Amino acid sequence: MSFLEIKDLHVRVGGKTILNGLTLSLGEGEVHAIMGPNGSGKSTLAYVLAGRTGYEVISGSVMFRGQNLVEMKAEERAAAGVFLAMQYPVEIPGVTTINFLRTALNEQAKARGDAEIDAVTFLKRFKAEREKLLMSDDMVKRAVNVGFSGGEKKRNEVLQMVMLTPRLAVLDETDSGLDIDALKLVAGGVNALRAPDRSFLVITHYQRLLDHIVPDRVHVLVGGRIVKSGGPELAHELEARGYDEIVKAA
Repeated sequence: MSFLEIKDLHVRVGGKTILNGLTLSLGEGEVHAIMGPNGSGKSTLAYVLAGRTGYEVISGSVMFRGQNLVEMKAEERAAAGVFLAMQYPVEIPGVTTINFLRTALNEQAKARGDAEIDAVTFLKRFKAEREKLLMSDDMVKRAVNVGFSGGEKKRNEVLQMVMLTPRLAVLDETDSGLDIDALKLVAGGVNALRAPDRSFLVITHYQRLLDHIVPDRVHVLVGGRIVKSGGPELAHELEARGYDEIVKAA
């Protein structure tokens, strides 16, 4: 059974077809990077996997650990272990980060038939993880992402990921807007989660992130489909030569 198997996926957004026959296989414990020029469909792929509304699957299939992901609601995907770190994390006024995460953890536990996490256990783990990401106690007591800088929002996304421990983490341009110190910090949080039973799909424009999160495979997305795949060296090739040749060939 494949961990994540996408076959001939066609997706329409607002009447326009964005993904045009995308096929991708991601094994358990693997890290794959998706690169490509603007408008190639990278974020659309991320949103489709997470179950965002407004993204219509016209044809094709997405199987995640033997389950048909397309037929599942967003909250069902989350309970099954799918996590999306968004390119532009949203603000949630009136809900603190600490309360948001405890509620999310307990809702997922309930959906899986597991016991809820008690307050003492949660707070101990939460404190340890937010300190690793250099997030102050004051920051996590504020409303989710409200008044946060771009780097703080991305660290908050990684904090959510390490607390929720998903089976499939989709990182949609997590490196955008980060300086080198913040990039290393975020990448360190991701690398700490790498495990034989956890896979990552890392979407990025730039090779610099992949210096810190070294992928097993790199795929180039052009015109809504994968047109080239290779090892980590492909990212260096793209950084040096750009996308022009690949776009013309596609």
